[in-house]
Amino acid sequence: MGQPDISAAELDRLERAAALLLEAEDRLPVLKTIAWNRSLADAFFESGERELPRPVYPHIDAGPSLERVAEARRLIDGSSPVHDWLLRLSETVADTAHMLEAVGTADFHRYSSRLYGGPASPIADGKRTALDLARRLDDVLADFDGAAVRLEPPEVLTADDLKARLDAELPAAFGAVAPRVEVTLDVSAKAAAGRDYIKLRADAAFSDLDVVQLLQHEAFIHIATSQNGLRQTHFPVLAESHPGNARTQEGLAVFAEFISGALDPRRFRRLADRVIAIDMAARGADFIELYRFFRERNDRDAPIEAFESARRVVRGGVAGGGAPFTKDSIYLGGLLEVHNYLRTAVRAGDIALIRLLFVGKIDLMDLEAMKQLREGGLIVEPAFMPPWATDLRYLLSYLAYSTFLNEIDLRHVAARYEPLFTS
Repeated sequence: MGQPDISAAELDRLERAAALLLEAEDRLPVLKTIAWNRSLADAFFESGERELPRPVYPHIDAGPSLERVAEARRLIDGSSPVHDWLLRLSETVADTAHMLEAVGTADFHRYSSRLYGGPASPIADGKRTALDLARRLDDVLADFDGAAVRLEPPEVLTADDLKARLDAELPAAFGAVAPRVEVTLDVSAKAAAGRDYIKLRADAAFSDLDVVQLLQHEAFIHIATSQNGLRQTHFPVLAESHPGNARTQEGLAVFAEFISGALDPRRFRRLADRVIAIDMAARGADFIELYRFFRERNDRDAPIEAFESARRVVRGGVAGGGAPFTKDSIYLGGLLEVHNYLRTAVRAGDIALIRLLFVGKIDLMDLEAMKQLREGGLIVEPAFMPPWATDLRYLLSYLAYSTFLNEIDLRHVAARYEPLFTS
């Protein structure tokens, strides 16, 4: 059965509702609100790594955003996948407003858990959790730490080196809207990206894999889906990042690293360790305990990288423990969900639903709404896509094989080779 048609009058109401939600969301920049100034890292190291950072966050007045959400909800009066999508977005924006109003308190963690879930949230089959997967990956990848050191490429790049490589690659993919690349000390992470920029931390060291990771994760997913969303004249809200689409967007970005061969063991283990650290913080671990945890796990990294990892966990919440920011618990679960969705699309023989992932910034739950909009001629095809999704030959072969492989009982295979590994 096809999706119900949307009348011109109803489309006008839904477009106005989406515009109101976009206005509301624009007033709620999550990562910018909870960002830490570089001076906090300087003070932490000057204290001999003994004093908790004391970030100061801007005050967010949720009132104007909540008023727009209420007005939008009054316009979303109907039953269709598009109505359901906008109602979910309404809930997301309202919870985001409450979360940012509660920065620096325990309530921040409560709303963060509602928006992003947490380490104990079910993933994939509904039985396992993000923490289960993180611990399993951590155990397996720990055995390869020595090998990772030996296999890691010897090439070390400065931020300026990396900028030169990105400046050579990005125009070919994005043309006139290629994101600018900046080298600056005014960024906590090694790299950060927005709709039209990529920032590289001036004092960070990079490898050749970082070039591929940034292209695949930040440029070909986050920036590309933003640019595609900007082309959706009926629903420009599709250009916006928000907690409601973060799980799928980050999962898709990590999958892009994986399928392009850029997801090395150390990067994969770091994603797992962040989930474990969020669980530690929720149980009461403070910033210093988290910092030491990351130092032990990645002792080849500079101390600033351990600081950055701990910062990601407690930003917006309470540095003293008990109220972390849970966003980093979505990466592994999002990766599994995107991978399984792509496998299902291949099994169903519906390649068009792979392209639908890139029309803007969406959650997997929004796909039915996107399909309805596309069938009604209300969204345009994506202009920017990663190479592995544009030329589907390798992706289809890989997914077809992995679908079959998943049906094999590994226990019988393992039993055959067990004497080899235990002798």
